[in-house]
Amino acid sequence: MPVADAETAVLIVGGGPVGLTARALLARWGVPTLLVERRRELSPFPRSRLVNVRSMEILRGLGLAGPVAARAFPPEFGRVRFRDTLSGPDFATAAMTGVRAPVPESPVTGVVTSQDRLEPVLLGAADTPVRFGTELVGLTEEPDGVVALLDGPGPGARSRIRARHLLAADGAHSTVRRLLGIGTEGPGELGAFTTVVFDADLGRWCARQPAGVYFTAHGSFLPLYPEGGWAWFGPTPKDADTADWPAVVARALGPDAGVRPDVLRVQHWVMTAFVADRFRRGRVLLAGDAAHTVPITGGLGMNAGLADAHNLCWKLAGVLQGWASPALLDSYEAERRPVARTTLSQAVSHTRLAARVLDRRRERLRTGTATPAPAEAPWSERYFAQLGLVLGVTYRSGAVLSVGGRADDTGPDYVPTADPGRRMPHLWLGPGRSTLDVCGEWFTLFTADPAHWPPPPGPWPLRVAPLPAGHAGTLGLGPHGALLVRPDSHVAARPAGADTLHRALAALTGTAPTA
Repeated sequence: MPVADAETAVLIVGGGPVGLTARALLARWGVPTLLVERRRELSPFPRSRLVNVRSMEILRGLGLAGPVAARAFPPEFGRVRFRDTLSGPDFATAAMTGVRAPVPESPVTGVVTSQDRLEPVLLGAADTPVRFGTELVGLTEEPDGVVALLDGPGPGARSRIRARHLLAADGAHSTVRRLLGIGTEGPGELGAFTTVVFDADLGRWCARQPAGVYFTAHGSFLPLYPEGGWAWFGPTPKDADTADWPAVVARALGPDAGVRPDVLRVQHWVMTAFVADRFRRGRVLLAGDAAHTVPITGGLGMNAGLADAHNLCWKLAGVLQGWASPALLDSYEAERRPVARTTLSQAVSHTRLAARVLDRRRERLRTGTATPAPAEAPWSERYFAQLGLVLGVTYRSGAVLSVGGRADDTGPDYVPTADPGRRMPHLWLGPGRSTLDVCGEWFTLFTADPAHWPPPPGPWPLRVAPLPAGHAGTLGLGPHGALLVRPDSHVAARPAGADTLHRALAALTGTAPTA
């Protein structure tokens, strides 16, 4: 048995948004963690851009929605625009649902921001240990935990950490996934791309028509921060090592733009699309890009990873704190892998829609049939119709009782429902207070008659939340009815009485009921 230099409850590998969110969630539960990240600092690149409405709900639960929104773009940037060049007029446009404007189904609004603005907020959300410049290079599984071999920080430094569980959030090229021999399914590598971060005054073409992304025939433009800065990304050219990047960007700006961009950074990367064959092996669990990656079109990837962490962390806490059986962790893959497959399908669809729009436009330009007037293409209504996917997910596993529907049949439309497996509908309980705000590091029993529901004996964290009679009716509850909602705000069961509540908690956590 390897000798460990230190121990922790959960070792988190990867310091991107998913790993940092998991660290913050586990800290709320009081679970000791150590996060290791091979980079020496947080990423300086903008990378992911969209924090969707469901992710903002998760951040609201951590008290972070306000700080994230304060550093983000205003809502009018919640739109995509298609142009021949950046200096040309729109020929198509689409609003980002739940970002461009509030939606009644949620207490929050999604935001357009840059990952390098999001990560510092997440890092500051907990004070548990973080080691930058530290890479996992080996992994040994044991009956009661895992032992990770770490390199760094600093040259020649090497240590072993024993953890009860390991959460791998180490990206698309996950070392943990490779060491465990877990395969993937899906298209795989979709192509090589380059991101160029630059400064330029583009206000004359964008200030009155803001957008989170501008697609052009020669690559895409993204405003980076409310105070300025831009990024361009497109397919990596064959002469990437000698490319004149200011000229490449200037070409996409337009032949008459007269702007020479000041290039600050260039990053080459590969777009991938896959879902891991499994999300768990023993005490090791995959999340975020380690478990699934999708094309960036539509902004679904990082948000799916945050939902992974939200689903998983309360289950880890339950197992570590003794009020749930280790079997509860089986529900993580059962619930999140179908969602990952649906997310991959929708992201690929978005990418193909965007490609068809640009291909059609290029053909019309070639034949001289393109019109200069903006046109709203039929695809745009579907392009960011994400509420069904991000709010309408139905979980189906042993951690949900009497499930209706399927986990992988979500469509673009979202109809709130309190069926088991679905996200608890948002209803205002008072000024600025949502039903989702009542959920936290506990199970929540929503009922119009709290006196009818004495707390059951047992180890489970549970709070009873009174509902106005009108809200109870909206949720399909009678005068004495109740909804049992999990810590991740998904409905677990509709218990019929105190005895069935007791049995429900025992069943979904895999523990024996207390007499």
